[in-house]
Amino acid sequence: MPKQKHLLETRYYLPYNPELKQTARELRKNQTPAEKKLWNNYLKTFKYRVVRQRPIDYFIVDFYCAALKLVIEVDGDSHFTDDAIAYDLERTQILEGYGLKVIRFTNDEVLKSFEGVCARIEELVDSI
Repeated sequence: MPKQKHLLETRYYLPYNPELKQTARELRKNQTPAEKKLWNNYLKTFKYRVVRQRPIDYFIVDFYCAALKLVIEVDGDSHFTDDAIAYDLERTQILEGYGLKVIRFTNDEVLKSFEGVCARIEELVDSI
């Protein structure tokens, strides 16, 4: 893969964009209610280490588990326009190009069907 401008090569296989560090920090401080619920009630004590708002390439993913190469995204209403759907598809393809598995949930799924969301993550973890 050719070197991309502004991305740092690290000892890990994922490119890191230091320009996104401050934005990621702000997103961690201002989680959506759905992200907060998933983090506090499940991922914070998950059996594998999960980090919040992790810069990868030119993106900031909601949750990332390096041990499983897993990205968990929680999508709000802004993700359901035609442009956003196309952007998310391209973003997912790029992340999958790094060997990552991307799973997406809506805010409503997390807030209204929390146990189902956790069960789907567990099923995915068991299949990895």
